[in-house]
Amino acid sequence: MHDIRAIRENPDAYAAALSRRPTVDGASEVAAILALDEKVRAAILKKEAAEQARNAKSKEIGKAKASKDEALAASLMAEVAAAKATIETAGAEEAEATKARDDLLARLPNVPHESVPKGADETGNKEVRRHGEPRKFNYAPKDHADIGEKLGMMDFEAAARMSGARFVVLRGQLARMERALAAFMLDVQTGENGYVEHATPLIVRDHAMFGTGQLPKFGEDLFFGVSGTEPIVRFVDDEREETSILAYMYSVLESLRNVEDEKPLSAEAILARMKRVDVVGYALPERVGDVSYIEEFTKRAVARLLTFAALTPTEAIKKFGEVSSRLVEENARRVQARISEGRWLIPTAEVSLTNIYREQIVDAASLPARMTAATPCFRSEAGSAGRDTKGMIRMHQFIKVELVSITKPEDSEAEHERMTKCAEGILERLELPYRTVLLCTGDMGFGAIKTYDLEVWLPSQNTYREISSCSNCGDFQARRMDAKFRRAPVGAEKAGKPEFVHTLNGSGLAVGRTMVAILENYQREDGKVDVPKALVPYMGGLEVIG
Repeated sequence: MHDIRAIRENPDAYAAALSRRPTVDGASEVAAILALDEKVRAAILKKEAAEQARNAKSKEIGKAKASKDEALAASLMAEVAAAKATIETAGAEEAEATKARDDLLARLPNVPHESVPKGADETGNKEVRRHGEPRKFNYAPKDHADIGEKLGMMDFEAAARMSGARFVVLRGQLARMERALAAFMLDVQTGENGYVEHATPLIVRDHAMFGTGQLPKFGEDLFFGVSGTEPIVRFVDDEREETSILAYMYSVLESLRNVEDEKPLSAEAILARMKRVDVVGYALPERVGDVSYIEEFTKRAVARLLTFAALTPTEAIKKFGEVSSRLVEENARRVQARISEGRWLIPTAEVSLTNIYREQIVDAASLPARMTAATPCFRSEAGSAGRDTKGMIRMHQFIKVELVSITKPEDSEAEHERMTKCAEGILERLELPYRTVLLCTGDMGFGAIKTYDLEVWLPSQNTYREISSCSNCGDFQARRMDAKFRRAPVGAEKAGKPEFVHTLNGSGLAVGRTMVAILENYQREDGKVDVPKALVPYMGGLEVIG
Protein backbone atom coordinates (compact mmCIF):
# COMPACT_ATOMS: atom_id res chain seq x y z
CA MET A 1 0.00 0.00 0.00
CA HIS A 2 1.24 3.47 -0.77
CA ASP A 3 1.36 6.57 1.42
CA ILE A 4 -1.19 9.00 0.00
CA ARG A 5 0.60 11.89 1.74
CA ALA A 6 3.84 11.07 -0.09
CA ILE A 7 1.96 11.08 -3.39
CA ARG A 8 0.32 14.44 -2.58
CA GLU A 9 3.60 16.03 -1.57
CA ASN A 10 5.67 14.92 -4.56
CA PRO A 11 3.44 13.53 -7.30
CA ASP A 12 5.91 13.91 -10.17
CA ALA A 13 8.70 12.04 -8.37
CA TYR A 14 6.26 9.31 -7.34
CA ALA A 15 4.95 8.96 -10.89
CA ALA A 16 8.49 8.72 -12.26
CA ALA A 17 9.46 6.07 -9.72
CA LEU A 18 6.38 3.96 -10.50
CA SER A 19 7.01 4.28 -14.22
CA ARG A 20 10.30 2.41 -13.81
CA ARG A 21 8.06 -0.66 -13.82
CA PRO A 22 7.35 -1.25 -17.53
CA THR A 23 3.70 -2.20 -16.98
CA VAL A 24 2.84 0.95 -14.98
CA ASP A 25 2.01 4.39 -16.38
CA GLY A 26 2.96 6.30 -13.26
CA ALA A 27 1.67 9.68 -14.47
CA SER A 28 -1.86 8.44 -15.24
CA GLU A 29 -2.04 6.31 -12.08
CA VAL A 30 -0.97 9.19 -9.86
CA ALA A 31 -3.34 11.59 -11.65
CA ALA A 32 -6.28 9.21 -11.11
CA ILE A 33 -5.39 8.76 -7.43
CA LEU A 34 -5.05 12.51 -6.83
CA ALA A 35 -8.34 13.23 -8.62
CA LEU A 36 -10.15 10.81 -6.29
CA ASP A 37 -8.21 12.16 -3.31
CA GLU A 38 -9.41 15.64 -4.17
CA LYS A 39 -13.00 14.36 -4.16
CA VAL A 40 -12.40 12.83 -0.73
CA ARG A 41 -11.03 16.06 0.67
CA ALA A 42 -13.77 18.17 -0.93
CA ALA A 43 -16.44 15.90 0.56
CA ILE A 44 -14.80 16.15 4.00
CA LEU A 45 -14.75 19.97 3.81
CA LYS A 46 -18.36 19.99 2.65
CA LYS A 47 -19.39 17.72 5.52
CA GLU A 48 -17.46 19.71 8.12
CA ALA A 49 -18.97 22.99 6.90
CA ALA A 50 -22.46 21.49 7.11
CA GLU A 51 -21.75 20.17 10.62
CA GLN A 52 -20.65 23.62 11.74
CA ALA A 53 -23.78 25.18 10.23
CA ARG A 54 -25.98 22.55 11.89
CA ASN A 55 -24.43 23.16 15.29
CA ALA A 56 -24.65 26.94 15.01
CA LYS A 57 -28.26 26.96 13.77
CA SER A 58 -29.28 24.43 16.43
CA LYS A 59 -28.17 26.86 19.14
CA GLU A 60 -30.09 29.70 17.48
CA ILE A 61 -33.31 27.64 17.44
CA GLY A 62 -33.43 27.68 21.24
CA LYS A 63 -32.97 31.43 21.31
CA ALA A 64 -35.69 31.96 18.70
CA LYS A 65 -38.16 29.82 20.62
CA ALA A 66 -37.26 31.57 23.87
CA SER A 67 -38.14 34.89 22.21
CA LYS A 68 -41.31 33.28 20.80
CA ASP A 69 -40.23 33.99 17.22
CA GLU A 70 -41.82 30.87 15.71
CA ALA A 71 -41.22 31.97 12.12
CA LEU A 72 -37.49 32.33 12.73
CA ALA A 73 -37.40 29.04 14.63
CA ALA A 74 -39.13 27.27 11.74
CA SER A 75 -36.69 28.80 9.27
CA LEU A 76 -33.72 27.72 11.38
CA MET A 77 -35.11 24.20 11.74
CA ALA A 78 -35.39 23.97 7.96
CA GLU A 79 -31.74 25.06 7.64
CA VAL A 80 -30.71 22.42 10.20
CA ALA A 81 -32.61 19.77 8.26
CA ALA A 82 -30.88 20.87 5.05
CA ALA A 83 -27.50 20.77 6.80
CA LYS A 84 -28.22 17.23 8.04
CA ALA A 85 -29.08 16.17 4.48
CA THR A 86 -25.83 17.72 3.24
CA ILE A 87 -23.88 15.89 5.96
CA GLU A 88 -25.41 12.59 4.88
CA THR A 89 -24.78 13.25 1.18
CA ALA A 90 -21.22 14.44 1.76
CA GLY A 91 -20.55 11.43 3.96
CA ALA A 92 -21.69 9.10 1.21
CA GLU A 93 -19.57 10.98 -1.34
CA GLU A 94 -16.54 10.75 0.96
CA ALA A 95 -17.03 6.99 1.49
CA GLU A 96 -17.45 6.33 -2.24
CA ALA A 97 -14.41 8.39 -3.25
CA THR A 98 -12.28 6.93 -0.44
CA LYS A 99 -13.13 3.38 -1.51
CA ALA A 100 -12.29 4.12 -5.14
CA ARG A 101 -9.02 5.85 -4.21
CA ASP A 102 -7.94 3.13 -1.82
CA ASP A 103 -8.78 0.45 -4.37
CA LEU A 104 -6.44 2.11 -6.85
CA LEU A 105 -3.75 2.36 -4.19
CA ALA A 106 -4.21 -1.32 -3.24
CA ARG A 107 -3.74 -2.49 -6.84
CA LEU A 108 -0.64 -0.41 -7.49
CA PRO A 109 2.71 -2.26 -7.16
CA ASN A 110 5.52 -1.14 -4.89
CA VAL A 111 8.05 1.48 -5.99
CA PRO A 112 11.37 -0.12 -7.02
CA HIS A 113 14.52 0.74 -5.07
CA GLU A 114 16.88 3.04 -6.92
CA SER A 115 19.50 0.26 -7.13
CA VAL A 116 17.16 -2.02 -9.10
CA PRO A 117 18.05 -2.13 -12.84
CA LYS A 118 15.36 -1.02 -15.25
CA GLY A 119 14.20 -3.73 -17.62
CA ALA A 120 11.18 -5.15 -19.43
CA ASP A 121 11.47 -8.80 -18.37
CA GLU A 122 13.93 -11.45 -17.12
CA THR A 123 16.38 -10.50 -19.88
CA GLY A 124 17.01 -7.29 -17.94
CA ASN A 125 18.09 -9.11 -14.75
CA LYS A 126 21.66 -8.66 -13.53
CA GLU A 127 23.82 -11.55 -12.37
CA VAL A 128 25.51 -10.65 -9.08
CA ARG A 129 27.65 -13.75 -8.36
CA ARG A 130 28.07 -17.48 -9.00
CA HIS A 131 29.11 -20.29 -6.73
CA GLY A 132 30.31 -23.75 -7.72
CA GLU A 133 31.08 -25.25 -11.12
CA PRO A 134 28.45 -27.30 -12.95
CA ARG A 135 29.38 -30.96 -13.10
CA LYS A 136 30.57 -32.34 -16.42
CA PHE A 137 28.89 -35.63 -17.36
CA ASN A 138 30.33 -38.31 -19.67
CA TYR A 139 26.75 -39.29 -20.53
CA ALA A 140 23.52 -37.41 -21.22
CA PRO A 141 22.19 -36.39 -17.78
CA LYS A 142 18.66 -37.56 -17.07
CA ASP A 143 15.72 -35.39 -16.07
CA HIS A 144 14.74 -35.61 -12.37
CA ALA A 145 11.31 -37.00 -13.24
CA ASP A 146 12.85 -39.84 -15.26
CA ILE A 147 15.27 -40.59 -12.42
CA GLY A 148 12.54 -40.60 -9.76
CA GLU A 149 10.12 -42.71 -11.81
CA LYS A 150 12.75 -45.32 -12.72
CA LEU A 151 13.62 -45.59 -9.03
CA GLY A 152 9.92 -46.28 -8.39
CA MET A 153 9.86 -43.45 -5.83
CA MET A 154 8.16 -40.67 -7.82
CA ASP A 155 4.66 -41.29 -9.17
CA PHE A 156 2.93 -38.59 -11.17
CA GLU A 157 0.25 -40.90 -12.60
CA ALA A 158 -1.05 -41.95 -9.17
CA ALA A 159 -1.20 -38.29 -8.12
CA ALA A 160 -3.04 -37.36 -11.33
CA ARG A 161 -5.68 -40.03 -10.74
CA MET A 162 -6.65 -38.45 -7.44
CA SER A 163 -5.79 -34.76 -7.90
CA GLY A 164 -5.06 -33.98 -11.55
CA ALA A 165 -1.91 -32.50 -13.07
CA ARG A 166 0.94 -30.82 -11.15
CA PHE A 167 0.87 -33.19 -8.18
CA VAL A 168 3.22 -36.04 -7.22
CA VAL A 169 3.36 -39.03 -4.89
CA LEU A 170 6.81 -39.58 -3.33
CA ARG A 171 7.69 -42.99 -1.92
CA GLY A 172 10.36 -44.51 0.25
CA GLN A 173 13.73 -42.83 0.20
CA LEU A 174 12.51 -39.79 -1.79
CA ALA A 175 9.68 -39.23 0.69
CA ARG A 176 12.31 -39.38 3.42
CA MET A 177 14.54 -36.96 1.49
CA GLU A 178 11.71 -34.41 1.37
CA ARG A 179 11.36 -34.64 5.16
CA ALA A 180 15.14 -34.62 5.62
CA LEU A 181 15.61 -31.50 3.50
CA ALA A 182 13.03 -29.52 5.46
CA ALA A 183 14.59 -30.58 8.77
CA PHE A 184 18.11 -29.78 7.53
CA MET A 185 17.07 -26.31 6.31
CA LEU A 186 15.24 -25.51 9.55
CA ASP A 187 18.18 -26.65 11.68
CA VAL A 188 20.58 -24.38 9.79
CA GLN A 189 18.28 -21.37 9.81
CA THR A 190 17.36 -21.71 13.49
CA GLY A 191 20.63 -23.06 14.89
CA GLU A 192 23.06 -20.84 13.01
CA ASN A 193 21.22 -17.95 11.39
CA GLY A 194 19.05 -16.77 14.27
CA TYR A 195 15.60 -17.50 12.86
CA VAL A 196 12.88 -18.68 15.24
CA GLU A 197 10.85 -21.66 14.04
CA HIS A 198 7.06 -21.23 13.89
CA ALA A 199 4.12 -23.50 13.18
CA THR A 200 1.45 -21.35 11.54
CA PRO A 201 -2.02 -21.72 9.97
CA LEU A 202 -2.13 -22.96 6.39
CA ILE A 203 -5.61 -21.46 5.90
CA VAL A 204 -6.20 -17.72 6.28
CA ARG A 205 -8.88 -15.08 5.78
CA ASP A 206 -8.84 -12.59 2.93
CA HIS A 207 -7.46 -9.72 5.04
CA ALA A 208 -4.28 -11.75 5.65
CA MET A 209 -3.85 -12.24 1.89
CA PHE A 210 -4.49 -8.53 1.39
CA GLY A 211 -1.84 -7.68 3.96
CA THR A 212 0.96 -9.45 2.10
CA GLY A 213 -0.29 -8.33 -1.32
CA GLN A 214 -1.81 -11.46 -2.86
CA LEU A 215 -5.26 -9.84 -2.81
CA PRO A 216 -7.08 -8.18 -4.43
CA LYS A 217 -5.02 -8.44 -7.61
CA PHE A 218 -3.79 -12.04 -7.68
CA GLY A 219 -6.76 -14.08 -6.44
CA GLU A 220 -6.65 -16.31 -9.54
CA ASP A 221 -3.24 -17.59 -8.43
CA LEU A 222 -4.63 -18.87 -5.12
CA PHE A 223 -6.76 -21.75 -3.87
CA PHE A 224 -9.97 -20.80 -2.06
CA GLY A 225 -12.18 -23.01 0.05
CA VAL A 226 -15.25 -22.93 2.26
CA SER A 227 -16.30 -25.09 5.17
CA GLY A 228 -18.46 -27.89 3.78
CA THR A 229 -20.56 -27.64 0.62
CA GLU A 230 -23.57 -25.79 2.02
CA PRO A 231 -22.30 -22.23 1.36
CA ILE A 232 -21.40 -23.15 -2.24
CA VAL A 233 -24.72 -24.86 -2.92
CA ARG A 234 -26.63 -21.99 -1.33
CA PHE A 235 -24.77 -19.41 -3.40
CA VAL A 236 -25.20 -21.28 -6.69
CA ASP A 237 -28.93 -21.86 -6.08
CA ASP A 238 -29.53 -18.23 -5.10
CA GLU A 239 -27.66 -17.02 -8.18
CA ARG A 240 -29.62 -19.29 -10.54
CA GLU A 241 -32.95 -18.42 -8.95
CA GLU A 242 -32.30 -14.68 -9.14
CA THR A 243 -31.37 -15.00 -12.81
CA SER A 244 -34.53 -17.04 -13.45
CA ILE A 245 -36.81 -14.46 -11.83
CA LEU A 246 -35.22 -11.59 -13.78
CA ALA A 247 -35.61 -13.54 -17.04
CA TYR A 248 -39.29 -14.18 -16.26
CA MET A 249 -39.92 -10.52 -15.39
CA TYR A 250 -38.31 -9.36 -18.64
CA SER A 251 -40.46 -11.78 -20.67
CA VAL A 252 -43.63 -10.45 -19.03
CA LEU A 253 -42.67 -6.80 -19.68
CA GLU A 254 -41.67 -7.55 -23.30
CA SER A 255 -45.00 -9.31 -23.80
CA LEU A 256 -46.84 -6.28 -22.41
CA ARG A 257 -44.94 -3.96 -24.75
CA ASN A 258 -46.02 -6.10 -27.71
CA VAL A 259 -49.73 -6.13 -26.85
CA GLU A 260 -50.35 -2.90 -24.94
CA ASP A 261 -50.43 0.61 -26.34
CA GLU A 262 -48.00 3.15 -24.88
CA LYS A 263 -50.28 3.90 -21.97
CA PRO A 264 -49.70 3.41 -18.25
CA LEU A 265 -49.85 -0.22 -17.19
CA SER A 266 -52.43 -1.27 -14.63
CA ALA A 267 -51.92 -3.91 -11.96
CA GLU A 268 -54.71 -5.89 -13.62
CA ALA A 269 -52.91 -5.84 -16.99
CA ILE A 270 -49.67 -7.02 -15.42
CA LEU A 271 -51.36 -9.87 -13.51
CA ALA A 272 -53.32 -10.90 -16.60
CA ARG A 273 -50.17 -11.02 -18.72
CA MET A 274 -48.35 -13.08 -16.05
CA LYS A 275 -51.00 -15.80 -16.50
CA ARG A 276 -50.03 -16.02 -20.18
CA VAL A 277 -46.27 -16.33 -19.52
CA ASP A 278 -45.71 -19.74 -17.94
CA VAL A 279 -43.63 -19.53 -14.74
CA VAL A 280 -42.61 -23.17 -15.08
CA GLY A 281 -40.57 -22.33 -18.18
CA TYR A 282 -38.32 -20.08 -16.10
CA ALA A 283 -38.18 -21.87 -12.74
CA LEU A 284 -35.23 -24.06 -11.80
CA PRO A 285 -35.78 -27.32 -13.74
CA GLU A 286 -35.10 -29.57 -10.79
CA ARG A 287 -37.77 -27.78 -8.70
CA VAL A 288 -40.68 -27.39 -11.13
CA GLY A 289 -42.55 -30.15 -9.29
CA ASP A 290 -42.25 -28.33 -5.96
CA VAL A 291 -45.57 -26.50 -5.54
CA SER A 292 -44.39 -24.34 -2.62
CA TYR A 293 -41.31 -23.28 -4.62
CA ILE A 294 -43.43 -22.30 -7.66
CA GLU A 295 -45.76 -20.33 -5.40
CA GLU A 296 -42.83 -18.49 -3.80
CA PHE A 297 -41.25 -17.83 -7.22
CA THR A 298 -44.54 -16.38 -8.50
CA LYS A 299 -45.06 -14.32 -5.34
CA ARG A 300 -41.61 -12.72 -5.66
CA ALA A 301 -42.14 -11.99 -9.36
CA VAL A 302 -45.57 -10.43 -8.71
CA ALA A 303 -44.21 -8.16 -5.98
CA ARG A 304 -41.49 -6.88 -8.27
CA LEU A 305 -43.60 -6.54 -11.42
CA LEU A 306 -46.30 -4.53 -9.66
CA THR A 307 -43.72 -1.81 -8.96
CA PHE A 308 -43.93 -1.04 -12.71
CA ALA A 309 -47.66 -0.23 -12.56
CA ALA A 310 -48.53 3.28 -13.80
CA LEU A 311 -45.55 3.23 -16.19
CA THR A 312 -45.83 2.78 -19.93
CA PRO A 313 -44.37 -0.48 -21.29
CA THR A 314 -41.30 1.35 -22.67
CA GLU A 315 -40.76 3.14 -19.35
CA ALA A 316 -41.19 -0.17 -17.53
CA ILE A 317 -38.52 -1.86 -19.69
CA LYS A 318 -36.14 1.04 -19.02
CA LYS A 319 -36.77 0.92 -15.29
CA PHE A 320 -36.30 -2.86 -15.36
CA GLY A 321 -32.81 -2.33 -16.75
CA GLU A 322 -31.99 -0.01 -13.86
CA VAL A 323 -33.50 -2.36 -11.27
CA SER A 324 -31.76 -5.43 -12.64
CA SER A 325 -28.42 -3.56 -12.57
CA ARG A 326 -28.99 -2.69 -8.93
CA LEU A 327 -29.88 -6.30 -8.17
CA VAL A 328 -26.66 -7.44 -9.85
CA GLU A 329 -24.70 -5.05 -7.62
CA GLU A 330 -26.51 -6.35 -4.56
CA ASN A 331 -25.71 -9.88 -5.64
CA ALA A 332 -22.03 -8.94 -5.99
CA ARG A 333 -22.13 -7.79 -2.37
CA ARG A 334 -23.71 -11.10 -1.39
CA VAL A 335 -20.94 -12.91 -3.25
CA GLN A 336 -18.36 -10.94 -1.29
CA ALA A 337 -20.16 -11.83 1.92
CA ARG A 338 -20.06 -15.50 0.93
CA ILE A 339 -16.35 -15.22 0.16
CA SER A 340 -15.78 -13.86 3.65
CA GLU A 341 -17.18 -17.14 4.94
CA GLY A 342 -14.35 -18.98 3.22
CA ARG A 343 -10.60 -19.22 3.63
CA TRP A 344 -7.52 -19.13 1.41
CA LEU A 345 -4.80 -21.77 1.31
CA ILE A 346 -1.46 -20.04 1.77
CA PRO A 347 0.79 -19.84 -1.33
CA THR A 348 3.77 -19.39 1.04
CA ALA A 349 4.33 -19.14 4.80
CA GLU A 350 5.24 -15.51 4.14
CA VAL A 351 1.50 -14.84 4.50
CA SER A 352 1.02 -16.34 7.94
CA LEU A 353 4.43 -15.38 9.35
CA THR A 354 4.23 -11.73 8.28
CA ASN A 355 0.62 -11.39 9.50
CA ILE A 356 1.73 -12.26 13.03
CA TYR A 357 2.61 -8.56 13.19
CA ARG A 358 -0.71 -7.40 11.75
CA GLU A 359 -2.23 -4.48 13.73
CA GLN A 360 0.61 -4.65 16.27
CA ILE A 361 2.93 -1.98 17.68
CA VAL A 362 6.19 -3.50 18.92
CA ASP A 363 9.18 -2.01 20.69
CA ALA A 364 12.23 -1.26 18.56
CA ALA A 365 14.31 -3.36 20.93
CA SER A 366 12.49 -6.49 19.69
CA LEU A 367 13.65 -5.87 16.10
CA PRO A 368 14.83 -7.40 13.91
CA ALA A 369 12.44 -10.31 14.35
CA ARG A 370 13.50 -13.30 12.27
CA MET A 371 11.01 -16.13 11.69
CA THR A 372 11.00 -19.36 9.73
CA ALA A 373 8.53 -22.16 9.02
CA ALA A 374 8.38 -25.26 6.85
CA THR A 375 4.89 -25.55 5.40
CA PRO A 376 2.97 -26.97 2.47
CA CYS A 377 2.27 -24.22 -0.07
CA PHE A 378 -0.60 -24.13 -2.55
CA ARG A 379 -0.64 -22.30 -5.89
CA SER A 380 -3.05 -22.54 -8.82
CA GLU A 381 -0.33 -21.62 -11.36
CA ALA A 382 -3.07 -19.85 -13.34
CA GLY A 383 -0.58 -18.03 -15.56
CA SER A 384 1.67 -21.04 -16.19
CA ALA A 385 -0.33 -23.04 -18.72
CA GLY A 386 2.04 -25.13 -20.83
CA ARG A 387 5.11 -24.30 -18.72
CA ASP A 388 7.07 -26.98 -16.82
CA THR A 389 4.27 -29.51 -17.24
CA LYS A 390 6.64 -32.41 -16.59
CA GLY A 391 8.18 -33.09 -13.20
CA MET A 392 8.32 -31.20 -9.92
CA ILE A 393 9.43 -27.74 -11.04
CA ARG A 394 5.96 -26.16 -10.97
CA MET A 395 3.49 -27.84 -8.62
CA HIS A 396 0.11 -26.96 -7.13
CA GLN A 397 1.31 -28.26 -3.74
CA PHE A 398 4.86 -28.22 -2.43
CA ILE A 399 6.85 -27.76 0.79
CA LYS A 400 8.96 -24.67 1.35
CA VAL A 401 11.04 -23.33 4.22
CA GLU A 402 10.21 -19.63 4.43
CA LEU A 403 12.29 -16.86 5.98
CA VAL A 404 10.62 -13.63 7.17
CA SER A 405 12.23 -10.63 8.85
CA ILE A 406 10.58 -7.62 10.48
CA THR A 407 12.96 -4.67 10.84
CA LYS A 408 13.31 -0.95 11.41
CA PRO A 409 13.36 1.00 8.13
CA GLU A 410 17.05 1.86 8.33
CA ASP A 411 18.00 -1.81 8.79
CA SER A 412 16.08 -3.46 5.96
CA GLU A 413 18.74 -3.15 3.23
CA ALA A 414 21.40 -4.85 5.35
CA GLU A 415 18.85 -7.47 6.46
CA HIS A 416 18.04 -8.18 2.81
CA GLU A 417 21.69 -8.95 2.06
CA ARG A 418 21.88 -11.12 5.19
CA MET A 419 18.72 -13.08 4.32
CA THR A 420 20.02 -13.76 0.82
CA LYS A 421 23.27 -15.11 2.28
CA CYS A 422 21.28 -17.37 4.63
CA ALA A 423 19.46 -18.88 1.64
CA GLU A 424 22.68 -19.20 -0.36
CA GLY A 425 24.28 -21.07 2.55
CA ILE A 426 21.89 -24.00 2.13
CA LEU A 427 22.91 -24.45 -1.50
CA GLU A 428 26.58 -24.20 -0.57
CA ARG A 429 26.28 -26.89 2.13
CA LEU A 430 24.53 -29.15 -0.34
CA GLU A 431 27.30 -28.35 -2.86
CA LEU A 432 24.85 -27.34 -5.56
CA PRO A 433 26.08 -24.85 -8.21
CA TYR A 434 24.01 -21.66 -8.22
CA ARG A 435 23.99 -18.04 -9.20
CA THR A 436 22.45 -14.97 -7.55
CA VAL A 437 20.52 -12.57 -9.78
CA LEU A 438 19.23 -9.07 -9.06
CA LEU A 439 15.80 -8.81 -10.66
CA CYS A 440 15.02 -5.85 -12.89
CA THR A 441 11.92 -3.67 -12.57
CA GLY A 442 10.02 -5.74 -15.15
CA ASP A 443 10.60 -9.09 -13.45
CA MET A 444 10.18 -8.06 -9.82
CA GLY A 445 7.19 -9.09 -7.70
CA PHE A 446 4.22 -6.85 -6.92
CA GLY A 447 5.14 -6.02 -3.30
CA ALA A 448 8.94 -5.83 -3.51
CA ILE A 449 11.26 -2.84 -3.70
CA LYS A 450 14.20 -5.15 -4.45
CA THR A 451 14.56 -8.89 -5.08
CA TYR A 452 17.40 -11.36 -5.44
CA ASP A 453 16.67 -14.69 -7.10
CA LEU A 454 18.84 -17.72 -6.41
CA GLU A 455 19.02 -20.01 -9.42
CA VAL A 456 20.34 -23.57 -9.12
CA TRP A 457 22.00 -25.47 -11.97
CA LEU A 458 19.90 -28.21 -13.59
CA PRO A 459 22.02 -30.45 -15.86
CA SER A 460 19.08 -31.85 -17.84
CA GLN A 461 18.08 -28.34 -18.90
CA ASN A 462 21.66 -27.06 -19.15
CA THR A 463 20.62 -23.88 -17.37
CA TYR A 464 20.00 -22.25 -13.99
CA ARG A 465 16.43 -22.31 -12.57
CA GLU A 466 14.94 -20.31 -9.72
CA ILE A 467 15.01 -22.01 -6.31
CA SER A 468 14.59 -18.98 -4.03
CA SER A 469 13.47 -15.35 -4.12
CA CYS A 470 14.54 -12.98 -1.35
CA SER A 471 12.66 -9.68 -1.30
CA ASN A 472 12.68 -6.45 0.64
CA CYS A 473 9.14 -5.05 0.68
CA GLY A 474 9.94 -1.86 2.59
CA ASP A 475 6.85 -0.56 4.39
CA PHE A 476 4.49 -1.72 1.60
CA GLN A 477 3.07 -4.73 3.45
CA ALA A 478 3.26 -3.00 6.83
CA ARG A 479 0.90 -0.26 5.61
CA ARG A 480 -1.58 -2.88 4.39
CA MET A 481 -1.39 -4.68 7.76
CA ASP A 482 -0.94 -1.62 10.00
CA ALA A 483 2.24 -3.15 11.49
CA LYS A 484 4.26 -0.60 13.48
CA PHE A 485 7.01 -0.14 16.08
CA ARG A 486 8.04 2.47 18.64
CA ARG A 487 11.63 3.65 18.94
CA ALA A 488 11.24 3.89 22.73
CA PRO A 489 9.12 1.69 25.03
CA VAL A 490 5.58 2.75 25.92
CA GLY A 491 5.76 4.93 29.03
CA ALA A 492 9.18 6.31 28.22
CA GLU A 493 9.59 10.07 28.42
CA LYS A 494 9.97 10.28 24.64
CA ALA A 495 8.22 7.21 23.32
CA GLY A 496 7.65 8.85 19.94
CA LYS A 497 5.02 8.28 17.30
CA PRO A 498 4.66 4.69 16.01
CA GLU A 499 6.31 4.07 12.62
CA PHE A 500 5.72 1.38 10.02
CA VAL A 501 8.12 -1.57 10.14
CA HIS A 502 9.82 -2.97 7.05
CA THR A 503 9.12 -6.57 6.03
CA LEU A 504 11.31 -9.01 4.14
CA ASN A 505 10.72 -12.55 2.93
CA GLY A 506 12.64 -15.28 1.17
CA SER A 507 12.78 -19.01 0.50
CA GLY A 508 15.32 -20.86 2.52
CA LEU A 509 14.68 -23.01 0.35
CA ALA A 510 11.88 -24.54 -1.76
CA VAL A 511 12.16 -28.22 -0.75
CA GLY A 512 10.80 -29.76 -3.95
CA ARG A 513 13.10 -27.81 -6.24
CA THR A 514 16.05 -28.59 -3.98
CA MET A 515 15.24 -32.30 -4.38
CA VAL A 516 15.06 -31.78 -8.14
CA ALA A 517 18.53 -30.22 -8.10
CA ILE A 518 19.97 -33.03 -5.95
CA LEU A 519 18.55 -35.78 -8.17
CA GLU A 520 19.98 -34.18 -11.29
CA ASN A 521 23.35 -33.03 -9.95
CA TYR A 522 24.07 -36.17 -7.89
CA GLN A 523 22.74 -38.75 -10.37
CA ARG A 524 24.74 -41.81 -11.38
CA GLU A 525 24.76 -43.39 -14.81
CA ASP A 526 23.24 -46.58 -13.31
CA GLY A 527 20.17 -44.59 -12.18
CA LYS A 528 21.09 -44.34 -8.51
CA VAL A 529 21.62 -41.02 -6.74
CA ASP A 530 24.31 -40.04 -4.23
CA VAL A 531 23.11 -38.25 -1.10
CA PRO A 532 24.87 -34.90 -0.38
CA LYS A 533 27.21 -35.25 2.60
CA ALA A 534 25.36 -32.59 4.60
CA LEU A 535 22.14 -34.55 4.22
CA VAL A 536 23.43 -38.02 5.14
CA PRO A 537 22.77 -37.62 8.92
CA TYR A 538 19.16 -36.58 8.13
CA MET A 539 18.76 -39.67 5.92
CA GLY A 540 19.69 -42.03 8.76
CA GLY A 541 23.17 -42.55 7.38
CA LEU A 542 21.93 -43.45 3.87
CA GLU A 543 24.55 -42.42 1.28
CA VAL A 544 22.99 -43.69 -1.94
CA ILE A 545 19.37 -43.65 -3.09
CA GLY A 546 18.32 -46.68 -5.14
